[in-house]
Parts: sequence; C-alpha cells; structure tokens
Amino acid sequence: MRRYLRVLFVCTLLVFCSLLYICNQLVSSLESADQQERAARTRAADPGLSERAQDDRSAPHEAGRLEPVGLAVVACGSRLEETLTMLKSAVLFSRHLHFHIFAEDQLHAGFRQMLESWPQRFRSKFNYSIYPITFPGDNAREWKKLFKPCASQRLFLPLILKQVDSVLYVDTDILFLRPAEDVWSFLSRFNGSHVAAMAPEHEEPRIGWYNRFSRHPYYGKTGLNSGVMLMNMSRIRDTHFKNDMTTVDLKWADLLMPLLHKYKLNITWGDQDLLNIIFHHNPESLLLLECEWNYRPDHCIYGSNCITAEHHGIYILHGNRGVYHDDKQPAFRAVYDAIQQFPFEEDPVRGLLLPLEEKLKSADHTYCGRSRHVFTKRLRQTIRDLQKDHDTPRRTKV
Repeated sequence: MRRYLRVLFVCTLLVFCSLLYICNQLVSSLESADQQERAARTRAADPGLSERAQDDRSAPHEAGRLEPVGLAVVACGSRLEETLTMLKSAVLFSRHLHFHIFAEDQLHAGFRQMLESWPQRFRSKFNYSIYPITFPGDNAREWKKLFKPCASQRLFLPLILKQVDSVLYVDTDILFLRPAEDVWSFLSRFNGSHVAAMAPEHEEPRIGWYNRFSRHPYYGKTGLNSGVMLMNMSRIRDTHFKNDMTTVDLKWADLLMPLLHKYKLNITWGDQDLLNIIFHHNPESLLLLECEWNYRPDHCIYGSNCITAEHHGIYILHGNRGVYHDDKQPAFRAVYDAIQQFPFEEDPVRGLLLPLEEKLKSADHTYCGRSRHVFTKRLRQTIRDLQKDHDTPRRTKV
C-alpha cells in the first residue's frame, strides 16, 4: 500500500510539472505574438522607422559599456565636410557615441563612406544612423525654408525619434574641445521640470541682439542660442507648455505650427526664435548653460565677455557666421583647420595642439586672437586626460 502511494505521488508530480511547462510555453508564445503586434503598430504609426532602422550602421557593442551619448545634427547643402569635422572632434575626445545624422538624400553616401573609412580604433567608439529630412505634411516647404536650409528640423526631433529618450543637438559648425559625455552629464542635473539645456545668446546686453531688436518674446535678458541644445525628448513629448495663443497648455506636437503662424513675420533667426518664445513662457523648463559650452565670436569680437571661458577655457566652440571658412576670425578658423587636418593616428600633442598654438599666434591682430589662451586651455587638459586613458608609452609631454 505504501509503495502504491509513492508511485501515485511521483506520477502526480510528473503530471503537474508537465502542465506547468505547457502553460509557461503558452504564455511565452502569447508574449512573443504581442511584441510582434506592438512592433507592427509602431512601424505603421511611423512609416520611416523601418527605413531608418535599415540605415543604422552600428559598431559591435562592448560588454559593460555605458549608454552612448546621442549626438544629433542636421546637414543640408554644402555642410558635409563641416559636419564630418564636427563629428571628428566628438570622436577624438569622447568614449561612446551614437550619431543621429539628418541629411538631404544626396549627402547620405558621403557620410557613410567617410565614417566607415575612419580607423577602427575610432570607429569602434561610435554607432550612427542616417535619416532623411522630414517635415510635417502640408507645411514641409514652409518649415524647410524658415531659416537656413533644414535648420528647423531640430524642432521635430522629439516627434521623429520617438523611441529615443534624449539627444544632444548641435549645429554643424560646432567643435568639441572636451568629451561630449561632459555636457551629456547635465541631464543628471535636470530637476523635475527641465526639458532642455542651452546657453545664452549674449553675455553682454549692450551688444545683445534680442534685447535690442527682437519683435517677439525671448528667454531671460538676452535670449538663447540653440546651436548646442541638450534635450530630454521624453519630457518634451509629455510636457504641456504654456503659450500666448491659448489659455490651454499645449503639447510640443500641437504647439509648433500655431507658433509659426503667429510669429512668422516677426522672426529673424527661424527655429531659434521659436525656441526663445517657448522658453520665455516656460522658463522653469530650461537649464541654462554657461557660455564656455557654446563659445561664439560674440564672446570675443569686441573684447572678451565670457568670464568662465577665461577661467576654464572653451569647452564647445561654435563658429557661426561662417568664421571657419573666411579670414574674419582667424582664431576660430585655426581650431577648425587643426582638427580637420589632424591625422587620426598622430600624437595629439604634435599633430593637433602644437600646430594650433602656432597658428593662433598669427591671430593677435583680432580681439579673439588676443584671447588665444581660451582656445587651448581646456583642449590641453582634454589631451592630457586622453593620454592618461590610453596610457600611450611614447607621447609628447603636454
């Protein structure tokens, strides 16, 4: 009798385990089908998603690597070379990046060819995705010609990159003089209401543009410059923004077109003006960066007015007004030329820092050139840190 009970117990246990296994397999199958259905709905809602995913050239992930800095840029017209120089500056000093490149169709092949040709030691530091230029339906032409070609694309990044939480947007004429991870770290300083971070348009109100000429609301005393814009896009998508068009707070997707229709006859700097209007009404949503994170000719053209750059050096250089490509501000052009011409595998002191310091000596006839120490102060430290990381056995002392 006891033996019979043991056999019955074992059989019951086996039946129970079999039923448990079958249920588990059934649940897994249902979850898989649900995931496929959700993916199909996502692709249907965003027709460009499949195309963009196919154009994602990703270097293999390394175990234990941190989430990459999402670096977004918009390139149209003749901006291929300038954009590649910007990306090169980011790769030289940063550790792990994902480039979100929005470009006209004829530029896509050039980006792929050049990025894939970079040495593997640097190629392994970044992934990239290339996207077409896209604007909302019937108003696409109006948005594309708002300011410089395609510049207003940045306003729609939260609506296009629906699966991306945050990006660091930069103009094509940006150069990194310290790791992109350092500005990315400001995301951890956002409080509960911050959705973005930008630097002021001017430090000195006497030469400010917005406070003297603007015909629309703007942020703070001198407005914002949008050439460097750190964006928590999840928050931008979810936030309801105050505005002067309706008593009802509007979400980002519902705000942009009415804003353009109201102010299009009063804005000079296109999408940057629209951002100033938005953050004028929602100042609590913005984290203000210091001027060394977006250093432009305005900070030295009439004398140095970015005090923090005097103390710490320039962190991000912004060569607006085409100063990388003419002789009006040779100090800015010297930095651009030095990074563009720097051979990837060369020692950064001999190949980048020393040639730059030599070129800057010829810029003393300009106010910016007389402040040449700010162009190399942080760069010198960045190269020193880079050499420590790589532990180069034969490096030139900084």
